[in-house]
Amino acid sequence: MAEIIVVRRFTPPGATVTTLWYVSHPEVAIDPDVPVPRWGLSAVGRRRAEALAREPWLGGVRRIIASAEAKAVETAELLAAARGLPVEVRPDTGENDRSATGFVPPDEFERLADAFFARPEESVAGWERAADAQARIVAALADLVGPAADGGGDVVVIGHGAVGTLWSCHLAGDPIDRRWDQPGPGHLFAVDLPTARLLHRWQAF
Repeated sequence: MAEIIVVRRFTPPGATVTTLWYVSHPEVAIDPDVPVPRWGLSAVGRRRAEALAREPWLGGVRRIIASAEAKAVETAELLAAARGLPVEVRPDTGENDRSATGFVPPDEFERLADAFFARPEESVAGWERAADAQARIVAALADLVGPAADGGGDVVVIGHGAVGTLWSCHLAGDPIDRRWDQPGPGHLFAVDLPTARLLHRWQAF
């Protein structure tokens, strides 16, 4: 039987004259023997990214920015190729540093992630503190929103679930809390560039 890939069409709510779309990479090819930052997209993740690249509402995008992690760069390259744009790589937008543990089984990962969000001032199992990861992503994207925004068109940032959630909490003025985390890979939220106002939280694309 042929593989069936279901792609949900996304209609963005609340888009403004200039919008930043923060996109978390879709599904990855998990390999316990490869460092997590080097994981690429799975077949499903790549098809979802290709479908996203064809969305007409991305026609106003003039800049595509990605973290340096392979899955983010791969996603960004697919979007950039569809629009003839370069990919700007910003290493400081990478996912929270979990190199102290490396790959952990899903159940253990969820337990650690719960603690990461619940105790942002503590290092959980040697992971980067949520408070530090939030400060890093806020600083790394500060030039894109608010008074610093150039207004030259929409911007897409391809990143990751945890640091994306931390940034959205900052933009919304909310304490760090996993209740705002994405439900799974391949989600996005929107930010009004001139005001740095969060337009909506994570939605699947």
